[in-house]
Amino acid sequence: MTQACIFCKIIAGDIPAKLIYEDDAMLAFHDISPVAPTHILVIPRKHIAGPAALTQADETLMGKMVNLGNDLAAKAGLQDGFRLVMNNGESAGQTVFHLHLHVLGGRVMTWPPG
Repeated sequence: MTQACIFCKIIAGDIPAKLIYEDDAMLAFHDISPVAPTHILVIPRKHIAGPAALTQADETLMGKMVNLGNDLAAKAGLQDGFRLVMNNGESAGQTVFHLHLHVLGGRVMTWPPG
C-alpha cells in the first residue's frame, strides 16, 4: 500500500467506493467520474504503478483482471460491446498511478479515442 494512493485508500476502506466485486486479489467499483453509462474500474489490491510496472510475476494477476472485466461487462448487460482500457503515464491520460482497468460500455465508442 502506498499512503498517498487514492486506490490504496479505497482498498484499505479509508475512502468509500461503490463496490461491485471484491476478493483477496481484486476490487471493482463504479468510477466517480464516468465517461460512459457503464464505467467500472478493476484494480488489484497489490500496488503497481501502471501497466509498464508489471513484471512476469504479474501475468496471472493481469489475466484475472481481464477476465473479471469481461465478467463484469456481461453482468452489466453490455452484449452490444464494451471497451477495456488501461492508460500508462500522464501523456496517455493516467491520473491515478495504481494499475487499473476501465470497463466502458453502454454507448457507441469512437476510434481513435482521445
